[in-house]
Amino acid sequence: MKSLQLQSCVHENNTIECALFEVDIPEPGPDEVLIKVEAAPINPSDLGLMFGILNTDTAAAGERNGFPAVSLPVPEAMMRAMKTRVGQWLPAGNEGAGTVVAAGSNDEAQALMGKRVGVFGGELFAQYRCISAMQCMALPDDVTAEEGASCVVNPMTALGFVETAKMEGHKAIVHAAAASNLGQMLHRICAEDGIPLVNIVRSDEQVALLKGLGAEHALNSTDEHFQKALTAAVEATGATVAFDPIGGGTLSNQILTAMEVAAQKRMPVWSRYGSDEHKQIYIYGMLDPAPTALTRGYGFAWSVSGWLLMPFLQRAGLERMFAMQQRVLSGLKTTFASEYSDRISLEQALELSAVQTYGRKATGQKTLITMS
Repeated sequence: MKSLQLQSCVHENNTIECALFEVDIPEPGPDEVLIKVEAAPINPSDLGLMFGILNTDTAAAGERNGFPAVSLPVPEAMMRAMKTRVGQWLPAGNEGAGTVVAAGSNDEAQALMGKRVGVFGGELFAQYRCISAMQCMALPDDVTAEEGASCVVNPMTALGFVETAKMEGHKAIVHAAAASNLGQMLHRICAEDGIPLVNIVRSDEQVALLKGLGAEHALNSTDEHFQKALTAAVEATGATVAFDPIGGGTLSNQILTAMEVAAQKRMPVWSRYGSDEHKQIYIYGMLDPAPTALTRGYGFAWSVSGWLLMPFLQRAGLERMFAMQQRVLSGLKTTFASEYSDRISLEQALELSAVQTYGRKATGQKTLITMS
């Protein structure tokens, strides 16, 4: 029996290709389960494996193994960064949901037999996936595969931002690209937990969207008075931590500047070294691959660093991680609900029009692969 699986490969001719392969379905080991995958979302992290940071507008249609395939030209500078990938076909798909159709002999695996599960662990753009039972979350009986397909990446990331803020003693949060699925989840979590949130977006339509959801602070970064409005919102909330999926450009610098202005107003005594109130920017994406521009005009109590979900969960510990998972599972229809703009089959996922749609990474655009 075979399973159709989506894979990506960097070729020596300076191209990266995504194609579909028929692969053998393995028998689960003692601590493993075999999942018949029903739905899997395409996240930005998936696009990173499939196409790197390339613009999918340059994709060309092709064919491999009798199925649609796409390839993109890779600039020489990027080829040097991806040289360890050359010639390797890597399966894609970080998360998804499906039904356990076979299970290993141990109790943890057997307990999942016949259950619908959400799973994170790669290789899920496929009809079947064999994986450790420990990487599965049994979904509530009333949760469909579509509702459970995005139960890890966005929900645990948004909740991870809040847990990071709590662990580090921050009272309020700034979030960029805040009209996304993840951003809307973060808004709902902060509202439930009473944590002030400053939302940054790029259009008046997105401001209206967040205001309609009840957001108190929703700012358009393209507005000519953005810096003044940002400073006022940061001062009002006391925000000292920000999560930025954009990365490139000046936004992190603008946030740090606003935080320092607000912090200096709280200083009892002036210091030529600026405030000693720590200001933290976490960059968790590369929507803009340009360099991060910092003018360093905000004293010396600041830091810019990366944030990824799995390293955070390791730092948080098992008890906190399990509590987060339970909160997500209980709120998959409400706080952690995902919305999809497009639904496609696995075969359609590599049609050129579909690639150019989900490859745009536009706000409000989220594609779900359904295996039925």
